Amino acid sequence: MFTGLIQTTGYVRQLDATRLLVICNPSRHLQGSSLLADLDLGDSVAVDGVCLTVTELRPDGFVADVSPETLRRTTLEQRLDTIPVNLEPSLRVGSKLGGHFVTGHVDGLGYLAATTQTKTSWEMDFEVVDAHVARYLVPKGSIAINGISLTVADCAADGSRFMVAVIPLTYAETNLSALQLGGCVNLEGDVLGKYVERFMGLGMNQETGAIAAFGGFMAHPSHSKVVDAGFLSEHGYG
Repeated sequence: MFTGLIQTTGYVRQLDATRLLVICNPSRHLQGSSLLADLDLGDSVAVDGVCLTVTELRPDGFVADVSPETLRRTTLEQRLDTIPVNLEPSLRVGSKLGGHFVTGHVDGLGYLAATTQTKTSWEMDFEVVDAHVARYLVPKGSIAINGISLTVADCAADGSRFMVAVIPLTYAETNLSALQLGGCVNLEGDVLGKYVERFMGLGMNQETGAIAAFGGFMAHPSHSKVVDAGFLSEHGYG
């Protein structure tokens, strides 16, 4: 589990078909401590939002195993020896949760469509190519872009396009500043939205046969009612 607060950046090199070398940038440690100093074998690190396991420690970085599926479904292969990657160690018990819960399981890809610099931030528009990501986008909701916890300032009704406002510190100290128009990013929707969707659609607990209830609404798959303003009013909400 991660929070989407980037600690440092680095570069990715491919050692062979199944192993990546992640070289950490020693000059950038946004939270005041060295990422490498606290790493152990078996630890998890989010690399541009992709959860990888440390299999070997080196003086300048770490080695992680990666499957062809992960390379195919994320931007890691595109990052090899090119633009930096964002790095965040896993959340420790008692640590500050300054962003939102990020799992490191990328839902899909997006592309930078436009960037506008304002007096207070960089407004960045992204196009979403995967409906599995678009369905979890809501205004003022959370989104992880290359592992960075950001707030959706605005989005299209179908989630096909959204905008985030990035403060100067985040823009300068992550790889967003190196992203060109049309550049690809890893996207992960808010895990809370995924569970709500799951609970609303599942309904029947297959082990106990119990029906799940949400505010008096029996969320059985065969139930035909839709949770809208009329339904909520009927059941005492508003």
